[in-house]
Amino acid sequence: MYLYVLKWDINPRRSDAYDDWAQKAIKRSIEVPGVLEVRAFRPMAGESQVVVTFEFEDFDSWSLWFNDDHIQQVFNELFAMAANVNRELWEPSPLIPEPINLTGHSPEA
Repeated sequence: MYLYVLKWDINPRRSDAYDDWAQKAIKRSIEVPGVLEVRAFRPMAGESQVVVTFEFEDFDSWSLWFNDDHIQQVFNELFAMAANVNRELWEPSPLIPEPINLTGHSPEA
C-alpha cells in the first residue's frame, strides 16, 4: 500500500468557493483509476487545516494516477484554492509492511 498525503490551509481569499470546489475535486480525483481509498481530515491539533489521504496498491498505480492530466488539473486548482500545500508519498515500512488488524483483538489475549 502506498499513501499519498496532502495537507493544506484554505486560502482566505477563496474561502467562499472552497467547499464547492473541494467536493468536485475529490469526485474528479477518484474517477481516475488507481485509488483504493480516500480519507479527509480536519486536524484537531497541528498546522494544516485540511489533510486528505489517497491509498494506492503500489507505486505504479500512484504514478499513473498522479501523472494523469485530470489529476494535474486538480492540483493546479488546489494551488489556487489553498496555501501551504504539502504533498508526501509514503511507502510501506520494512518493519511493518502489512497492516496489523486489531478488530476483535482482546487485551487479555
